[in-house]
Amino acid sequence: MSGETARFTFDGKSYTAQAGQTLAAALLANGVAVVARSFKYHRPRGIMAAGVEEPSALVTVGEGGRAEPNTRATDVFVYDGLVARSQNAWPSLAFDVGAVNGLAARLIPAGFYYKTFFGPPRRWMVYERFIRKAAGLGPAPQEADPDAFDHRAAFCDVLVVGAGPAGLAAALAATQAGQRVVLVEQDSLPGGALLREDARIDGQDGADWAQGTVAAIRAGGGRVLLRATATGYWDGNLVSVVERLAEPGQVPAPGTPVQRLWKVRCGKVLLATGAIERPLAFGGNDRPGVMLAQAVRHYVRRHGVVPGRRAVVATSNDDGYRTAFALADAGAQVLAVLDSRTVLAGPLVERARARFAVLADARPIDTRVAGRRLSRVIAQVGGAETTFAADLLAMSGGFTPVVHLHKQAGGDLAWDAAAQAFLPGTARQAQASIGAAAGGHALDAILAQGWAAGGGGARAFAVDDPLGLGTPAMAAAIPQAVRGKAFVDFQNDVSLGDVDLAWREGYRSVEHLKRYTTLGMGTDQGKTGNMAALARLAQAQGVEIPQAGLTTFRPPYTPTTLGAFAGAAVGDHAGPVRRLRLHAAHEALGAVWQPVGYWFRPRGYPRNGESLGAASLREARMVRESVGMVDVSTLATFEIAGPDAAALLEMACATTIGRLALGRGRYTVMLREDGMVMDDGTAWRLEEQRYLLTSSTGGADRMAQHLSWLRNVVAPDLKASVVNVQEHLGAVALAGPRAAAVLAELIGAAVPAHMRCARAMLAGIEVLVLAASYSGERAFEIYAPGHDMAVVWQALHEAVVAAGGGAYGLDAMDHLRVEKGHVVIGAEVDGRVTPADIGLGGMLRKQGGFVGWQGLQRPALADPAGRRHLVGVAAVDGQALPEGAMLVAREGDVPLGHVTTASPRVAPDPEGLTGGIGLALLTDGASRQGEELLAWSATRGQTVRVRVCEPVFYDREGARYRD
Repeated sequence: MSGETARFTFDGKSYTAQAGQTLAAALLANGVAVVARSFKYHRPRGIMAAGVEEPSALVTVGEGGRAEPNTRATDVFVYDGLVARSQNAWPSLAFDVGAVNGLAARLIPAGFYYKTFFGPPRRWMVYERFIRKAAGLGPAPQEADPDAFDHRAAFCDVLVVGAGPAGLAAALAATQAGQRVVLVEQDSLPGGALLREDARIDGQDGADWAQGTVAAIRAGGGRVLLRATATGYWDGNLVSVVERLAEPGQVPAPGTPVQRLWKVRCGKVLLATGAIERPLAFGGNDRPGVMLAQAVRHYVRRHGVVPGRRAVVATSNDDGYRTAFALADAGAQVLAVLDSRTVLAGPLVERARARFAVLADARPIDTRVAGRRLSRVIAQVGGAETTFAADLLAMSGGFTPVVHLHKQAGGDLAWDAAAQAFLPGTARQAQASIGAAAGGHALDAILAQGWAAGGGGARAFAVDDPLGLGTPAMAAAIPQAVRGKAFVDFQNDVSLGDVDLAWREGYRSVEHLKRYTTLGMGTDQGKTGNMAALARLAQAQGVEIPQAGLTTFRPPYTPTTLGAFAGAAVGDHAGPVRRLRLHAAHEALGAVWQPVGYWFRPRGYPRNGESLGAASLREARMVRESVGMVDVSTLATFEIAGPDAAALLEMACATTIGRLALGRGRYTVMLREDGMVMDDGTAWRLEEQRYLLTSSTGGADRMAQHLSWLRNVVAPDLKASVVNVQEHLGAVALAGPRAAAVLAELIGAAVPAHMRCARAMLAGIEVLVLAASYSGERAFEIYAPGHDMAVVWQALHEAVVAAGGGAYGLDAMDHLRVEKGHVVIGAEVDGRVTPADIGLGGMLRKQGGFVGWQGLQRPALADPAGRRHLVGVAAVDGQALPEGAMLVAREGDVPLGHVTTASPRVAPDPEGLTGGIGLALLTDGASRQGEELLAWSATRGQTVRVRVCEPVFYDREGARYRD
């Protein structure tokens, strides 16, 4: 450790840390014993672990938008200016009013919320406020995160997860064998266990050997990612890795993201993820000063911090003795080594007996505190009790190999009775576990295994490990009875008593136990506590631990910042953003933009301070009275050509296409396989063997996939090609009573009749004119190559303005189509309607043969009774309709349907009604014409009386669009 220092604050108080120290190490070095309060009982908690398995020391790091709650103090390295604060305590960490929960512990046992928070739904509005305040985790920042996150993809022959001795040996061997290697390590330094042990490899100190190995891997072309955690293992040997380029709350270098999510596709994965030490279960095992033995050794050897001066080591295995030696070498007094095994033998034990009191058949049963710090350890030695005046208790209850990624990859687990742990079994993908993750113990064997796994063949490393790194361990049995609360899940305050209670109340499946007690549901996912709880459950069942079962190892392995998942997809970059070719022209007209799919389309063109609502109504009336134009370039557009083009279209479309004459078009619908409407559009016969198909903007990608599936999977023998020409073409729709005259003058020829098409020249550009109406007025869609659309738009706009019209947007289009009862995908067509439900059943091709036809034959779809039908609804009291409102007979009733789209009236109503109109899906709507209901919106606090009517409010005969 260098002599550099960094200043940081914790709960407003300033401290100094040595370079390279974690926040946990720095707090211990500054004598800070209590760093957090527990989830349920608000018990004072200190540092227990040294890595990502830390269950208790959760803090918020950073300020403003950079504040990162629920950060493990063991997993953030101190930098100058770091600001950290405790969580789940009020008014302060030292004096927390919530600690009264501990006095009422008998009233809030496991599952108390299931027995307490019940009643009518309205009570949850009250319960929720208290539950959220008592959630026990840090509040999310309210300000926007000012930093950037990044995504990258990588490909390699070998991915090694973990830069401990096994992972380093494997990565070096693979690099020297000419493989493309990626090595990821969640720590800031390579070495893993070597950073806390007194071991030498090939004549070098373990930590120095690790640094040299990393240099050799990089020199050989390998990529080494430090502060990088493999968070998930997916199908196809895909591993997600989150790399930290700045510490939580730290300001990154200019132009540098704070985190990067790697998606690594691998030929082979080697999991050198190590093992996690398990705590012991005894009364008061959560108090500040009670720590995992390896964690104590970590702080002593790596950070130069001695967590206590009078220590007791409680262990069930030889590894605990290594911590006793490390403490004694650092100047601490080791009062005793409590070993739960009844027979103690071996050179390590004999060396310990020469320096400390070593007690067999001994275990802690309770603790005491003075000033919120450990002061007494009460132990049971044989049949007697002994008290030690200790300020540190280092405990080791065995080791749990980190098998999360192996299990996520589909691998099996095998129970090892000697180690009392699950080890990786059969792998389902191209991966293998090595080192301590595979149950390895001796350093020389671990190195050799890693070297062989990396493809290096047989090799012996010169190892000097005087205390025997990773000596085999036997986990202590869970005691039959404990004194006080013996915690197994330290983050969620789950004790052995809670496990026993769940058993007595019938929650005996491990999955039920997990949810009833919240065991393993915290941010540590039960890394330290699950095995002890499983042992207790197995004990109650009278079976071995494997028979008790296991919970699911879900990704991510460690908590991951949401920003890492989002990457650059935030704000305007939350999805692909497409601008129209005519974007500048719309901007010049004052367009208000609306995201539609991944496009931005003009919602309207307000003038002189006009509101958007007023502008849309003005634009709609303009179309009804004169002429308007709208950019429809985003419509999905496909050309289908070839001898079997009609046959392919008749599979995709539910209406007859093959009998279309040249130059004719038809409205059509496309169905899913279950018979539900997927999209709608128009089909046009341009030439003998060439058709044009249009569909909705939002469904463009879906329709492209659908047509590709039909062409390549369902009917690969058809002689037809499908080309998506949306990117090639642009389109403008011209609508209104003056539209035909305006267009005829521009093209110098007669316009095609309704549902016919023709080629023409407009402003020197060859265009395709389709006579189709969405507004209810005489209308035309003019298609031209995209690069020529600016010229076409300019010519049309000048002519339209001269005729008393102008451009209109999506809101006006919506008003117009509601008056005509035209459906839109996503509103009326919501994935649950058949053609008959929306009044299009008569269009379907009677002989079938199209996708979805078989689904429509099901009795539930063939019988209209009880289904929701498309209807119109009109307010009878002059009010506006609330969109999305439920249709009910009385407020509070079970809804009969809902308003899918609401609109003001554009044209006067023949009956003189002035209120809003809308389209709705209503149960048995076809038989409810004339009935009055309530459009009830509880969220808006609105109730409007409506009359059910036909879903066509304007020109029901269709005369206007044929004129």
